[in-house]
Amino acid sequence: MFYQYHHLLSLFPLLLLLGVGVSAVEVQRPRGVPLSKRQFYEEGKPFTCLDNSGTIPFDRVNDDYCDCQDGSDEPGTAACPNGSFHCTNAGFRPAFIPSSRINDGICDCCDTTDEYNSGAACQNTCREMGRKERESLQKMAEIAKEGFLIKQQLIQEAKRGLEDKKAKLVDVQVGKKDLEDKVEALRTVKETAEQPEKEAKERHLQAWEDQKALVRMEKDKTRMAEVFLELDDDADGFVSAAELLSHSELDPDSDGSFTEAEAQGSLGGVDKVDTVAFEAVWNNIKEKYISEATADTPAPVETPQEEPISDNDSEQYPEDDIPEDEEEEDEEDEDEEPDDGDYKTPPPTPTQEKKDDDEGTMPPYDQETQSLIDAAQKARDEFDKAERALREVDDQIRNLEKEISFDFGPDAEFAHLYSQCYELTTSEYIYRLCPFNRVSQKPKYGGSETNLGTWGKWAGPEDNIYSVMKYEHGTGCWQGPNRSTMVKLTCGKETVVTSTSEPSRCEYLMEFTSPAVCQEPPSLDSLLHEHEEL
Repeated sequence: MFYQYHHLLSLFPLLLLLGVGVSAVEVQRPRGVPLSKRQFYEEGKPFTCLDNSGTIPFDRVNDDYCDCQDGSDEPGTAACPNGSFHCTNAGFRPAFIPSSRINDGICDCCDTTDEYNSGAACQNTCREMGRKERESLQKMAEIAKEGFLIKQQLIQEAKRGLEDKKAKLVDVQVGKKDLEDKVEALRTVKETAEQPEKEAKERHLQAWEDQKALVRMEKDKTRMAEVFLELDDDADGFVSAAELLSHSELDPDSDGSFTEAEAQGSLGGVDKVDTVAFEAVWNNIKEKYISEATADTPAPVETPQEEPISDNDSEQYPEDDIPEDEEEEDEEDEDEEPDDGDYKTPPPTPTQEKKDDDEGTMPPYDQETQSLIDAAQKARDEFDKAERALREVDDQIRNLEKEISFDFGPDAEFAHLYSQCYELTTSEYIYRLCPFNRVSQKPKYGGSETNLGTWGKWAGPEDNIYSVMKYEHGTGCWQGPNRSTMVKLTCGKETVVTSTSEPSRCEYLMEFTSPAVCQEPPSLDSLLHEHEEL
């Protein structure tokens, strides 16, 4: 289809001329010579080989002996291996065949002129073939004509769409300026509301921290008093160095020997301290001190609970019939799980002692602070909403500018394909083409989608660049290149994907018809005028 359409315009004159009954006039020339080379074969004059390799008498043309190196002296015989025979094919299209096919018993020319001396029973089928080709070309011409009319409508729609987009872009850009001013105004409102909110929350937090510090101080004083009573074994109102020796965890160098001199050092260099002086001692020892009540209390022993045995589990297999695989799995699980009996909780260190957490949670904000928080949050919400709207406007402007500047063809005839997608279902896959975006492939009966390429560029030949689309940088093939797709566009009344193939590994080819490709066919009057001049 791709080849046929691009040759339609060149064949259209033949179609029309044959269709209006132009009769062919046979010009006398040697057999196998085309009309375009008749002037080189003048009977009665010496013949010069077309490659100038020699000159021979004219009676040696078509004498079944090859005299010229290019075989031009034997256009109507099989004498020269490199010669060619011209089929006139009146009523159809003329053609050339290799000289070796002359008189080989097979009819190659539809007018049978290649088998003039073979005895082959050939029939002249040129008129029938010409009729069928004219019908085919006529259909293609009608498609081209209808497609071209649709194309003109698409061009007009694209022009109106382009003007609409340009006008919308101006409106959106004006609206953006207003929205930017609104965002800046709301930013100021937000920042103004957040400052007193921040200060009020900091005051509330500081009051809470002060309250917690006061609670901790009271707890510390209470515990200090309890420890003083624990250490004052003789209840004389003093803690002595000798009484301190009973707590080896207070050894300053932790060498396993807590001496009386070290104990005195812990008491500030004196033999004993009263409750007032003990406060300074307490600050130095409280992180190490282990309460006698905690040290004397044995750790609770956890009694392992027996798991109830399910009746179903016991009856599932008899004791001797447990599968070997399950026995091996159970043994592996037993090896992997740690033995609870062998695991011992490390002794608590002073820093690991459980601390009372009676501080609770921070109290709720007072009404004045909460009002400031609510006001700041409202300002933030309004600012965020305006900022989102501004981002959406920026996206809209970018999309409009992209569409306005995009190359949709010389007259924007391909603009209607933008933001559209077209599918083709084969026996195995569903192919999806989204022009100017991407090409994908998905298994027909479920599975993930594969990217066959994203829009790259127009990639047709220089004289028809808008005939091929290139999509590249798709999903990579296993140990191969990234997938890519070439989309060949041909004229059609409908916009549809007609076929897909994979000519090379990871390189796909799509055939895509659209009226946007159709060219204006030549008129009958202009063709007849050209024929009259000829």
